[in-house]
Amino acid sequence: MALTITSLPRYLFTARFLQVLLHLPSFARLYWRLLRDRRVAILPKALLVLTFLYLVSPLDVVPDFLFPVGEMDDVVVVLGGLWLFIRLCPPMVVREIVHDIGARARARG
Repeated sequence: MALTITSLPRYLFTARFLQVLLHLPSFARLYWRLLRDRRVAILPKALLVLTFLYLVSPLDVVPDFLFPVGEMDDVVVVLGGLWLFIRLCPPMVVREIVHDIGARARARG
């Protein structure tokens, strides 16, 4: 499903969006474990750290007082940084960690 400006409000109230919200702890575990893994190169790790620093930094590309655009640039930069981090990590390492996180989640519940 491709998201557009008009479909976004409808998407926010669907079961798929709720699934994404429920998986946020798993995503956090994935990023944390990839950050700590020695098999991941320093460049993706630096990108993840810089993405986090941009998120907490008071400096923005577009100032936040421009209401819709100011927040959207933060979302785009953070989501882009997170996506690029996963793409730069070795695929076998990502699959291994995702499998381990899934197995632990199934064992718990």
